Amino acid sequence: MSDITIIDSEEKPFGLLDIPRALFKNRRLLYSLGKNDFKQKFAGSYLGVIWAFVQPIITVLVYWFVFQMALNVGTQATKAGIDAPYVLWLLGGLVPWFFFNDALVNGAGALLSYEYLVKKVVFEVSILPVVKIFSSLFVHIFFVVFTLLMYSLYGFFPTVYTVQIVYYFLAMFFLVLGLVYFCSAITVLFRDMTQLISIGLSVLIWMTPIMWNLNGMLASGHVPRALLLLLEANPMFYIVQGYRDALLDHQWFWEHPGLTAYFWIVSFLCFVVGTRVFTKLTPSFADVL
Repeated sequence: MSDITIIDSEEKPFGLLDIPRALFKNRRLLYSLGKNDFKQKFAGSYLGVIWAFVQPIITVLVYWFVFQMALNVGTQATKAGIDAPYVLWLLGGLVPWFFFNDALVNGAGALLSYEYLVKKVVFEVSILPVVKIFSSLFVHIFFVVFTLLMYSLYGFFPTVYTVQIVYYFLAMFFLVLGLVYFCSAITVLFRDMTQLISIGLSVLIWMTPIMWNLNGMLASGHVPRALLLLLEANPMFYIVQGYRDALLDHQWFWEHPGLTAYFWIVSFLCFVVGTRVFTKLTPSFADVL
């Protein structure tokens, strides 16, 4: 209980910088809750946390079989003109998507999952949505290592560009942070929000793009300018392309100044809107839950 920060119920809703302060102040509690949340997802099952890694691996194998074996898509030409095996090209897009999808879906229901803390313990409620993001982080680290090993087996060894995965992960973390604050607050009042998020993500995965090669379509001239702008408007487009730039195309993020500026502007707006909605609704959480 010493790690929990007691707050005054009469205190005004915190401002934009108060959430980062609360996260830093409660960082040990945040890590502890995140680790426990990860373990408790699979409590009672024989394989335990192994299930957290089995499902994404099966998903990769299914997509690999459908696209490369059944549809015979072959190698994928990257922006740098590299012919990469489809499984490597696919992993470059799916690994960040797995984290984004899991963090957003679980983060949206964070306050419902920790209802007993919101109702019975007075502490920094703002750390609860981030607990779910930290819980997803453990699987993401595993799959980044798994991806690097797979790339090495195919002869695509890590380079100095690979370090950009850290940058793109932090960028994705900041994006999902704002979205999770917004969605978790709305979910308390509108329980169907989690279902809408799942449907939206099912559509968004095909608009990122992850399974199909935009570079090949651009080279063939089959992508209208309007469609390209629509795809680039999706912030996860920047992240997925960034992971592939770090792993395959060997390009630095500052080589795309327009997309980089756009991504950070959108992410900052998401964070501002998400935290403002969260702080405004915070006083009503205990009553609604």
